[in-house]
Amino acid sequence: MKLLICTQTVDSQDSHLGFFVRWIEEFAKHCEKVTVICLREGKHELPANVKVYEIGKAIGGMQKAVRLVSLVWRLRKEYDAVFVHMNPEYIVVAGVFWRLMHKRIALWYTHKSVNLKLRIATLLAHVVFTASKESFRLKSNKVKVMGHGIDTDFFSPDQTAARGDWALSVGRLMKSKRHDLAIRATVQEDKELRIIGDGPEQRHLEALVHELGARVRFLGGLTQAQLRNEYRKAAYLIHTSETGSLDKVVLEALACGMHIHTNDTALKTLENESPEYVREHHSLQRLVPAILNALQTV
Repeated sequence: MKLLICTQTVDSQDSHLGFFVRWIEEFAKHCEKVTVICLREGKHELPANVKVYEIGKAIGGMQKAVRLVSLVWRLRKEYDAVFVHMNPEYIVVAGVFWRLMHKRIALWYTHKSVNLKLRIATLLAHVVFTASKESFRLKSNKVKVMGHGIDTDFFSPDQTAARGDWALSVGRLMKSKRHDLAIRATVQEDKELRIIGDGPEQRHLEALVHELGARVRFLGGLTQAQLRNEYRKAAYLIHTSETGSLDKVVLEALACGMHIHTNDTALKTLENESPEYVREHHSLQRLVPAILNALQTV
């Protein structure tokens, strides 16, 4: 297959989307050619059969749409199918053109938000992939639950790394992630807490730390390598997110051999799981071939 991938950022150093570079690498192992269209291109060392085109993140919405359609048409002989990652607006803008060119369209989406863009994208896509049944809230017979794509070659235990006595909380500093509950829990347990992530709630959380006299270190947004090192060193992950879906940070931590403490009753069974569970049910190495197989048969 010759595949077109549309995504937001291609940058291995990006604290939020750096993981997707490994997705592209994995797709490249199974495809003759991979063409990537993104809003922003940063650092990466992708295989020779991958070509990246940057639209530009700072330009206006109309300019982005024009550049996207221009690339979609100019590169039309370079791809057979399209995989859109988490940005349904790509399909809103270019979906009709892809349909007219008889390109198979797949959307990957894992978020509780349902809006008009998602409804249009689902209508135009041939198949929609998601990580869990809670990760896609729009009813459609196009939806296929695939599990998360955790790079278990990268996120893995390190038997030589000594674990410390602190807890770890990972995720954007947003109200829905409920880092405040993690702070309160570790105060009760008299544990140090390290928080990985950045976002609008940082000042509020810092004020809470001061109010409670908590022992908290804010590590900010980390690269994938830095994040893995923290997973390998902390005593356990405390998961207090209230997003209502299976959070991939739980699986990344499990893959690194961490113990999990979660407030989510639906995820309580994961507290007793091992890295093997992630490799078996949520590994990137299993996910990518399954996506390509499904995309070829729709």
